[in-house]
Amino acid sequence: MIFAVVIMIVSLFLDGIFSNFLPYLVGDLSLFTPLLSVVSIFIVYPYFYKDSKRYFILAFIFGFIYDLFYTNLLFFNGFLFLFIAFITTVMTKNMQVNMLNILYEVIIVIVVYEVISAILFVIFNLVPISFSLVFYKIGHSLLLNIIYVEIIYLIMKKFNNKIFKRYLN
Repeated sequence: MIFAVVIMIVSLFLDGIFSNFLPYLVGDLSLFTPLLSVVSIFIVYPYFYKDSKRYFILAFIFGFIYDLFYTNLLFFNGFLFLFIAFITTVMTKNMQVNMLNILYEVIIVIVVYEVISAILFVIFNLVPISFSLVFYKIGHSLLLNIIYVEIIYLIMKKFNNKIFKRYLN
């Protein structure tokens, strides 16, 4: 569990670092939009497969911290991270975990996060947003986040212990 918290903390700080150094506004030529904290909620689930309550609490806390650091929308990402954690538990219980399925699941997590964020932004009129902007953000966030998940997956596979025998091939 300590390793999972470390992964989430590192992801939180890397989100801030990448956001400051990579151009990610519409029209920029960057292919990298960081959503590492969102993806880390997905990748640390194997540490909590027997203790879902602790996993959901941790997801909500990190979503709340993400709100405080990056979005200033109190509890918005807390509940969104909680929903991502729920989706992760459902997907992981219904799919075998291997490199290819992890790629599919990361794509699903990113799409769900961006679409729900866009819907809530439209409902509460927080940011003017269009479908083309949502697709742009999804497309430009996939590359960096997939690379990050694969690196974390390989690190977790390297430390293959009894927790991951069920998950890692």
